[in-house]
Amino acid sequence: MSWLFDVDRMVIDTRRSSRLCVLCKGAHLLCGKNRCPIVVRASVMYEAVRYFDKLDVEGSSPPGVFVGRFGYPRVYVGPLTPPFKGDTRILDTPEYWFGMSIEDIVRFRSILLRGEKPLHVDSASNPDELLQTLQEIAMSQKPVDLEVKLARKPRVSLILDDEVQPLGASAPISKIRLEGNIYVDRRIEEAYYDRDLRAVDAVFDLYRSGVPVSSIQKAFSLGLLGVGSNRRLVPTRWSITAVDSMISEKLLGNVKRYPPIPVYLLFESVYLDNRFEILMIPGFWSYESIEAWYPKTVWNPDGRMPIVEGDWEGYHGRRSYAAIGGCYYAARLAVAEYLDSIRRQASVLILREVHPGYIMPVGVWHVREHVRNALKRKPMVYQSIGEALSRISERLEIPLEIWVEHSRLLRRELYQQRIRSYVSGS
Repeated sequence: MSWLFDVDRMVIDTRRSSRLCVLCKGAHLLCGKNRCPIVVRASVMYEAVRYFDKLDVEGSSPPGVFVGRFGYPRVYVGPLTPPFKGDTRILDTPEYWFGMSIEDIVRFRSILLRGEKPLHVDSASNPDELLQTLQEIAMSQKPVDLEVKLARKPRVSLILDDEVQPLGASAPISKIRLEGNIYVDRRIEEAYYDRDLRAVDAVFDLYRSGVPVSSIQKAFSLGLLGVGSNRRLVPTRWSITAVDSMISEKLLGNVKRYPPIPVYLLFESVYLDNRFEILMIPGFWSYESIEAWYPKTVWNPDGRMPIVEGDWEGYHGRRSYAAIGGCYYAARLAVAEYLDSIRRQASVLILREVHPGYIMPVGVWHVREHVRNALKRKPMVYQSIGEALSRISERLEIPLEIWVEHSRLLRRELYQQRIRSYVSGS
């Protein structure tokens, strides 16, 4: 769902409006949600609009940059800048956000001005002055003080996407000026100057050296990594999933050499009205992620029943893009991290229920951090699949038979269990 608050006309356009919303006007919660998404967004944007009624914005970029995807291969690129200075890292570092409310996350994002300048994706290999400045921002470890001159007053809007963090006001850039020093992350700088290092290797080297995943995604998006002549700008939406995928595949190369876990491990997490059950099954690597979207949630607004979708991969991975999008790869990264840390492999099943309290998408980061949070906790240990599924059925509302119907891994495990029982009893 997207909406636009037009400063001149003072109109809210819901773009997926319904008679129910017109009758309710956010007062009666007729949609069944416990908070009205339009009211939440409108209240935040009313707070932000007073900051952006001008052509000059001075502030400390978190550091943040954004590369759009519309018009590809000519895309809009620019910095993310709040209208104030200071330590603004929390505004564009999703690793800090787990446990915060949707309102807080949207408020962070709404006060970031998204500058826009059209550039061809190939320009990353030979950047002009503007792109060089943006690349320096993407390499910084600390907030960068900027003065951004705009070609027109910002368009105050809030763009919501299941892959990318919420985005606020935007305006075309006429000029960017750096104020003060940039504290360059030497690890990213070294990867930038190594023009013979493949992007996939650079991404994993940065990850292993402790650079946050969100910072690697920015560097990859701004064309800082890879063989020099092949460097490209990568839309932010695509770079997020690409980095999650590359890191997890590298980690899994190690994981597949480890022995399987000897028992069933179950991890749980609840946040933003999302419930996660992560089941690790003894055996060689395979992976499946299944989501159940309840009625009155973002992607099932008018349904009468939960919608269940998922995708999976076997030991040798997958070649096609997962049906459920970036969430698949974000969760896979968190799982691969855990298995690599305990030096074991397993068959991993993630079951996710999305309930009506998840009133708007906040980006794929929350799935990665959700699973990371679950895997930091002590697992529940079971000797049989039946014991583990009994616990899952207590925690999730979707009946167990529905999960089994949609899960290749569960059907395989239950079928193999029956065969083992038959052979042992014969």
